[in-house]
Parts: sequence; C-alpha cells; structure tokens
Amino acid sequence: MFLGEFQHSIDSKGRLIVPAKFREGLGEHFVVTKGLDNCLFAYPQSEWAIFEEKLKQLPLTSSGARKFVRFFFAGAIECELDNQGRINLPANLREYAGLKKDVVSIGVNNRVEIWNKDNWNEYNNEENFISNELAFEMENLGI
Repeated sequence: MFLGEFQHSIDSKGRLIVPAKFREGLGEHFVVTKGLDNCLFAYPQSEWAIFEEKLKQLPLTSSGARKFVRFFFAGAIECELDNQGRINLPANLREYAGLKKDVVSIGVNNRVEIWNKDNWNEYNNEENFISNELAFEMENLGI
C-alpha cells in the first residue's frame, strides 16, 4: 500500500526522482499513465495487470468505454528506475499533467499519483475536503 506525500523536482531532461518509500512497492518496472484530475498514475506491474483486466472487460460497443480504455492505454509507458532512483517521463505525459519543475508524488493505496505542485495544492485545499459534496460521496461509498 502506498502512503504519504513527497515533493521533488523534474530536471531539464524530464527525469523525476521516485520517492524511496515508493520504489520497493513499484518494483524495478512499473507503468505510468495519464490519470484522472490531470495527474499521472503509477502502478506496480501486479496492480496494472488487475486494472488492465478490468479494462478488457468493458464492452467494445460502448463509446464511453472505448474512450476510457484509449485514455489509459494510449498514455501508458513502462518505466524503469535508473541507478539514482529516477524515471524519465516523456513530454506528452509531462504536458498532460502540467509537470514543469515542482512535483508532488502521493501514495494512494494501490498506486502513486504524480501531480504538478500548484495543481495538488489547489486540489488539496481544506475547502475540497470539508464540503458537503465530499461527505455525501463518502456516504454513498459506505465510508
């Protein structure tokens, strides 16, 4: 399980340090793809395989399902840590998530999310977590 919030920077070559606390869980090879809320999702191979299987079950006849599958697969890359614990994020993924310099990596149960620092701070402000809408969603989910 991935937990915590870590701040890092992307260097001029598009390399990002993966927090040491996440490296073991992600493994030597893992998948990074476009995520929801304009961030990136990083999945260990085992979790990606589960997610991939769920996507395979979606009906091909549904245009919404096809869009959803394309969104995740077209943006996906397999990453490998270098000797310094970094990954190279391609330009298309950096652009999608607005990653320029300051980055926040957060642990979200079975995945790691990679956010532009300003976007994360805006999303993570107290107002978002106190609102009645969020409380209603938690109730609907049985939390």
